Amino acid sequence: MHSACNTRRAVVLQGIDSPLDLCAPLAAGGWQVRRYGDLKGFLGRRSGEESAVGLVVLDASDSFSRSELAELVADHHAEWIAVVTREVATDPSIGRVLAQGFYDFHTLPLDLARLEVVMGHAHGRVQLRRRFAPSDASGLGQYGMIGRSAAMLALYRTIDKIVRVDAPVLLSGESGTGKELVARAVHEHSERRQGPFVTVNCGALPVNLVQSELFGYERGAFTGASQRKAGSIEAAGSGAIFLDEIGDLPLESQASLLRFLQERTIVRVGATQSVRVDARVIAATHMDLGATVRRGRFREDLFYRLNVLNISVPPLRERPGDVLLLADHVFEMHAAQKAPNVRGFSGDARASLEAHDWPGNVRELINRVLKAMIMCEGRLIMPSDLGLSSRGASGTVSSLEQARSMSDRDLILNALERNRHNMAATARQLGISRVTLYRLVNKLAIDRGVLGRTRPPLRGERELQDDTRG
Repeated sequence: MHSACNTRRAVVLQGIDSPLDLCAPLAAGGWQVRRYGDLKGFLGRRSGEESAVGLVVLDASDSFSRSELAELVADHHAEWIAVVTREVATDPSIGRVLAQGFYDFHTLPLDLARLEVVMGHAHGRVQLRRRFAPSDASGLGQYGMIGRSAAMLALYRTIDKIVRVDAPVLLSGESGTGKELVARAVHEHSERRQGPFVTVNCGALPVNLVQSELFGYERGAFTGASQRKAGSIEAAGSGAIFLDEIGDLPLESQASLLRFLQERTIVRVGATQSVRVDARVIAATHMDLGATVRRGRFREDLFYRLNVLNISVPPLRERPGDVLLLADHVFEMHAAQKAPNVRGFSGDARASLEAHDWPGNVRELINRVLKAMIMCEGRLIMPSDLGLSSRGASGTVSSLEQARSMSDRDLILNALERNRHNMAATARQLGISRVTLYRLVNKLAIDRGVLGRTRPPLRGERELQDDTRG
């Protein structure tokens, strides 16, 4: 008997005039079935559904539009199976939807035993995906950041200390490592968190506008200054001013910034009176500021004023184990943007992600994953979708059967690795019998060496008819 967490739930969507009865025979087979006659009604209540498997009946009675079907299967938390007549299956527009988003399709007349096997496989795949999905980022990092590597744990400890004080902070690290995210974390966990967080990219400001952008100006200070304007530092008030790429700040503005750090006052362009401002300064750079000081391009006194508290943000290549956490997190956070057929990363894709050097750091990872999610044409993202080289790629996929075999092979290999090659535990997680797992291992040419010391199936062991039972 199934426990509550393993209850097999299914949704059946079919027109109210459809003569086909799926609910009764599926319920007799142990499924909890809920039927909807209106697709819009189901889409409006989908957030409350916990069903892993859905059936859509497409026969002469259906009134489901192709756009509605595409929206339906875009939800990656369930697997959808189409039950179609042979006439409907030959419709090109239906065929495209079936190929892109559905787990499988079943042609009428109904073969209940075959349909339940397909549903069992779909149910097992969803359960496996749910078990290992990073649904809650709180256990994957701190301060709104993802990462559990030693380098990130050291970063969290540094932030723990810095948020308790109010001195200037200098963030150093390569482009794309997330320095602004760290700066926001420092501000949002400090006593100044009720104040504004104002960001200025010093490298993006025209040289002739830096002074007025940072410190503001008075009416009539220059042509076009029709009224007084507060600068970014003054706008930060009692909050924080984040000066990104501080190494690109012109020397003239460096002198004005030093005066602010020393006296807590600024002078607007065209003004004679100073204005007191209580903003905290958090600066960031990808440069070696010490070397920039030695070259005479950055004031030494300003460097020491800014570098009271230093945070080094690690590059992604120095964060072993974090790449896949980040990739899974990006996939979950941007699931609404993915192609409707995409369900996750293949084993080769995960290996290529871990092997890549990531010169563009987290920014590059986000870019590659988002592009792959949108452009991928298969069910699983491959290294080529990410623009990365494949480790041991064996050629192109020539058929739907081959693509499905590759998908199953990746799932089994990942499950074996997670269960330390224990076949019994792997079979339970995949929702299949151990005998079925051994048969698939042989069929998919998975190296038996990875199975360790697990016992081979005994002669006479019977295959369970329901592939969702361990």
